[in-house]
Amino acid sequence: MKLENEDALDNLIICHECYTLHEEVPIRDGTKALCTKCGSVLYRYDTKLVDYGLALSIAGLIFFILANIFPLVKIELLGHEQFITIPKTFMALFENGFYVVGILCAFLIFIFPLMIFGINIVLFSLLKLEKEKAFTKDLLVLLAHIKPWSMSDIFLISILVALVKLIGYAQIHMGISFWTLILFVGIDLYLTKSIHISEIWMLRKRLFLAKESR
Repeated sequence: MKLENEDALDNLIICHECYTLHEEVPIRDGTKALCTKCGSVLYRYDTKLVDYGLALSIAGLIFFILANIFPLVKIELLGHEQFITIPKTFMALFENGFYVVGILCAFLIFIFPLMIFGINIVLFSLLKLEKEKAFTKDLLVLLAHIKPWSMSDIFLISILVALVKLIGYAQIHMGISFWTLILFVGIDLYLTKSIHISEIWMLRKRLFLAKESR
């Protein structure tokens, strides 16, 4: 396939399953394009994704805030009680001199997840209003850079592993934040799987093209 300029690359898409190269073609609202070789979904165009993504992002942010306010678990051992919260996990690393590890944990389990859902809310809100074309592009670029570094799911798994090991030695009581953290991670994973960044890029392009043609 011969390309006249680099802008022509914007019209090409690679299948995530078989890596077959396709040329993007316009499709109707509510429909999706399939790979000609393996039949997997290449992209879809659905303006409802904006409302869908905005609702999930707001719900996820609420659960994330709740997960950081209240204790995750309460551990009773030999008459002593210890409450564990998400901020307390990386603050304990700072207090014990593990500054680099503490900074990494703070970014991976707190700052990046908070940024991702905050960016999603702003991004979907602007797309719904069809405003700030250049700014939405910057938000998508930033989102693509930081999204792989969100480790809330890994943090949840590590908590579960630690609790399993402590069951025989102490009494463990799950706090409100533990359940809200599970809900947050569930929304995060579902949002990532159901709305890919490439689909938001295409949706953004279609929305602003439609606006300019009016």
